[in-house]
Amino acid sequence: MERNQTRRQIAGMRQSLFDQGLVDEQFVQLEELQDDANPNFVEEVATLYYRDSSRLIQNLDQALEKSPLDFNKLDNYMHQLKGSSSSIGAKKVKAECTHFKEYCRTANREGCMRSFQQLKKEYALLKKKLEAYFQMARQAGPSNATCRPK
Repeated sequence: MERNQTRRQIAGMRQSLFDQGLVDEQFVQLEELQDDANPNFVEEVATLYYRDSSRLIQNLDQALEKSPLDFNKLDNYMHQLKGSSSSIGAKKVKAECTHFKEYCRTANREGCMRSFQQLKKEYALLKKKLEAYFQMARQAGPSNATCRPK
């Protein structure tokens, strides 16, 4: 009985990731690659994403402190972060990357600063929610099937 309750809780947590617009269909595609041979595949991919993206965010932070701003360098860093975010289905982070890149294209320093602050908020929220989801899923053990979001 407790296991079923935990499974329902996990399903609710997962659904909320979609309902809040934090992840998209790409996240489902990652889940579909997970199997008995690699039951923590999605979590491992997310861990790699956070390791690499935290480095990119640090690079962006440092580049935004320079004057004048090198918009090409900023755009290149953000292009990498957008690609990584897209690959795991980080919908809101990817959208903010797009906004930031547009501000780079128009050399809008203030827009870049505002967008970067919002990106860091979305990134931190996604990380917090995914960590809680993965922790609960680990405690429950392997599941039988991945469900598509409603």
